[in-house]
Amino acid sequence: MSVDELAGLPLGARLKAIRERKHKSRSVVAGLVGKSESWLKKVESGELLEPRTAMLVRLAEALELHDLAELTGDKGLTISVGGRTGHHAVPAMRHAIEAPILVVGSDPLPDASVLTARVVDAWALWHSSPTPRAAVGAVLPRIITDGRRATRMLEGLERRQAYAALSSAYALSEQLLAWVADSALLWLAADRCMNSAEQADDPLALASAAWVVGNVWRSTGREDEALTLAHESADLLSAQLEESEEARALWGAVRLHGAITAARMGREGDALNLMDQAASMVRRLPGSYAHPSTLFGAANAALTGVSVHVELRKGGRAVETAEDADPDSVPSLDRRARVWLEVARGYRQRKDTTAALHVLHRAVTTSRESMSCHPLARTLAVDLATNGGKIVQREARALAGALGVDL
Repeated sequence: MSVDELAGLPLGARLKAIRERKHKSRSVVAGLVGKSESWLKKVESGELLEPRTAMLVRLAEALELHDLAELTGDKGLTISVGGRTGHHAVPAMRHAIEAPILVVGSDPLPDASVLTARVVDAWALWHSSPTPRAAVGAVLPRIITDGRRATRMLEGLERRQAYAALSSAYALSEQLLAWVADSALLWLAADRCMNSAEQADDPLALASAAWVVGNVWRSTGREDEALTLAHESADLLSAQLEESEEARALWGAVRLHGAITAARMGREGDALNLMDQAASMVRRLPGSYAHPSTLFGAANAALTGVSVHVELRKGGRAVETAEDADPDSVPSLDRRARVWLEVARGYRQRKDTTAALHVLHRAVTTSRESMSCHPLARTLAVDLATNGGKIVQREARALAGALGVDL
């Protein structure tokens, strides 16, 4: 959409027009920026004064705009805020996912177990690297291409195993592409993840794919469907809980996914109940266990409470949860950085800007790449730089610059 089409409209009217063009409901956009639907309606109608810059940035992020000027119409206010920041790994990933494979040949015949091992190694690389997108982006495109070829060449059980491995590779691609690729490619990766799991006809692969699709649905405003999918995938795993450690971990992972989703919907009781269910499953796993992809285990389950309380706008409880369960215990640098980000958001909700800035620095130190790609990290840096007060303003501006935000 050309911004010129809206020239001369007040900000509220521009906001409403852009939101409707993006097919986003008022409740979804309001939820993404932590406000009520009635607040957003008043902003759009002009009943309230124009929001401050930090909130405008959050609205632009929620609407997937690339620059604040697209929302305000003010060419002098050119803050880059695009929710999709881009990454050099995206073109190769796009080719691996989208390019047709017309001829697969017949030699050499793929080995499904080798393909599975390569995917497991790629997940381990994602969790251990401070630059997960760059590191995994160097190996994952080839794995996906080989996996697509394997599912064409193999038969029977080996073919199903190859599909399960390919589904896991697509799940990892969703992690890599989130916030750095266009939504169409992200949706395609999630769809192929589920399609491959269906071809594998394996409850574990299906539940893992549901975890991926649910995350995408939640991030695009389809919370009701995401929560339903979380419940259905947990039910699917119920028959295997006694015999499979991985089934127990995935059951717990989709419960945690459901807890975050319910919290975003404002359903506190459901969110806390689902967290309790996940905690009960932790006790049925070894103390040091962490699922290879979802990371479900004692550390991640405890710290998911930080995200849940932040979504519920209970910053104090979020901080207390983080203090009771050390974020550095999470066996993934990317996940650890995102937990520190949630803690920083909790401090900001408590209006403790100094602590919020300190903890956001901790997140960036853990994985600058992950935080540079995360819109909430960029938005929080802008918020602290513009509304955090003089005590943090200079340092927050420097941090925003380090995250690629041009203030």
